Amino acid sequence: MDRYDIAVIGTGAAGLSAVINAKIRNKNVIIFGTKELSSKLSKAPKINNYLGFYDLTGNELKANFQKHIEEMEISITEEKVNNIYAMGEYFALMVNEKMYEAKSIILATGVEYTKPISGEERLLGKGVGYCATCDAPLYKGKIVCIIGYNKEAEEEANYVSELAAKVYYIPMYKGAYDLKENIEMLNKKPLEIVGNKKVEKILFDQGELITDGVFVLKDSISPSQLVPGLDVSENHIMVNRLMQTNIDGCFAAGDCVGKPYQYIKAAGEGQVAALSAVAYLDSKK
Repeated sequence: MDRYDIAVIGTGAAGLSAVINAKIRNKNVIIFGTKELSSKLSKAPKINNYLGFYDLTGNELKANFQKHIEEMEISITEEKVNNIYAMGEYFALMVNEKMYEAKSIILATGVEYTKPISGEERLLGKGVGYCATCDAPLYKGKIVCIIGYNKEAEEEANYVSELAAKVYYIPMYKGAYDLKENIEMLNKKPLEIVGNKKVEKILFDQGELITDGVFVLKDSISPSQLVPGLDVSENHIMVNRLMQTNIDGCFAAGDCVGKPYQYIKAAGEGQVAALSAVAYLDSKK
């Protein structure tokens, strides 16, 4: 397995700035995210405070970002990182049924806007999971409930339905759903995941559902759940001026480290994080 020098998680201004600066310094780098880059950037009607790019729409600035990484031949790995574990000399990044390794990581995940369901964090690893394709074999012949926040969750639900005795799908978004016939869809709002030592049931605004496991499939998960042991305060990753976290070799930049939520601030922090990661790697030689 190839071990990268730096793994960047996130394709907003901070993540793209980090990967560009890491590549300029000849590091073997991989970036996880979406080729569509930042969805928040697309919604910006006008940007006037990004130095050198006056009076641009979010989509225009996004096109400039896209051109920059294409010119530098940087490719984006469109896979969701579910967990990151510090292994001493490297980090293990869990991506569905695969694993990547990197000597250092830069978190540029943005702000997690989806609040956890009551009981979700307490029962994480005790029947609550964030990767259905990873843990589906554990629920062979059992009842599984999938709370999906995006279309990609439907693919995972279809996969789980091949193993589980029964799958319930709770969409947290509107649209057409492409689910197998043996999946039962519930248009109810989940209020709480209940259980003592393991998941027992889900409480809804109307009624409840007995289940052996619950997969909560979001666009992104909170940093503290993504990287166990990470120091987080009020949903923001704690860093110093070098964008270092409390975990050796782990850096963070952008909205995930705090306000102001500005693109130019995120890009600057991404550069600092990349330079700090490079310095960290060089110190290990």
